[in-house]
Amino acid sequence: MEQNPSPGRVLVVDDDPTVAEVVAGYLARAGYHVDRAADGPGALARAAARWPDLVVLDLMLPGMDGLEVCRTLRGKGPVPVIMLTARGDEDDRILGLEIGADDYVTKPFSPRELVLRVESVLRRSRTGPRAVAASVPGSAPSAGAVLQHAGITLDPLARRAARDGRELALTLREFDLLAFLLRHPGVACTREELMREVWGWDFGDLSTVTVHVRRLRGKIEDDPAAPRLIQTVWGVGYRFDAPPGTGEPADA
Repeated sequence: MEQNPSPGRVLVVDDDPTVAEVVAGYLARAGYHVDRAADGPGALARAAARWPDLVVLDLMLPGMDGLEVCRTLRGKGPVPVIMLTARGDEDDRILGLEIGADDYVTKPFSPRELVLRVESVLRRSRTGPRAVAASVPGSAPSAGAVLQHAGITLDPLARRAARDGRELALTLREFDLLAFLLRHPGVACTREELMREVWGWDFGDLSTVTVHVRRLRGKIEDDPAAPRLIQTVWGVGYRFDAPPGTGEPADA
């Protein structure tokens, strides 16, 4: 199969010129086209001039912080975002994830690790979650099958999901997480398994999974405070419970 001619275009937004130069240099050596901006307005201008495939975005920016930049970009169109933060407080990292960042890296960080994170996020945005029927009991639908459960319809190839006919505004990771859960209804999945199969990581902060489950519940549950679809399995992880008779692929 023919490969993409270029890994993609990455916009690096950081007011520290040394950090920006190092990150841009590593990404360029990995084959990416790199644009740079030193503040929020500059980032928005760069993105408007040439829409990026991914944004590496510092949380602490002068004038307009990274959270506001992320919100504004997401309001203009879907784009994967990796947050850079010097803060060690977990609340700040979770806030970044809650507004739609796909990943975060805490300073100081390894530039090589950041490149791997960029590769992982872009790979998932282009291919979607992989089929992993062998990793859980039972038979799972094929990766391209349209899924229907509990009023939710998800088309992996079109990257569209709806509930009761109303389209769901899902981030990249929320879509992939929902797709994985719909493929394995009734199966208790650990947070480690979800991180591995949805994010493609064998390491990372498991609060990433927790935050995305919470966000996804807010979009598909009638009452996110008392979820009926995505159940917490204490000491294990999460399980998608679909009413009987609602779990057949739409094209079956």
